[in-house]
Amino acid sequence: MSHAKPAPKDGLTKFQRYRRTQADKGMKLLRVWVPDPTRPEFAKEAARQGRLLRGRPEEAEALAFIEAAFSCGYE
Repeated sequence: MSHAKPAPKDGLTKFQRYRRTQADKGMKLLRVWVPDPTRPEFAKEAARQGRLLRGRPEEAEALAFIEAAFSCGYE
């Protein structure tokens, strides 16, 4: 006795249907490579960039952006 759902007649996989639904909502799939924060080089580079910003007007701008990003109702 199988409890599996019958396959939909559209021939699409669950993921293909999901992507199509999202596209129909006006969403776009975006894949992007980002630095891996678990690598030692990441922390070293972040510290280097932080030192470059220290005391500059861009530092206040960057901190304001970070604060705004983290205060978007997730408190």
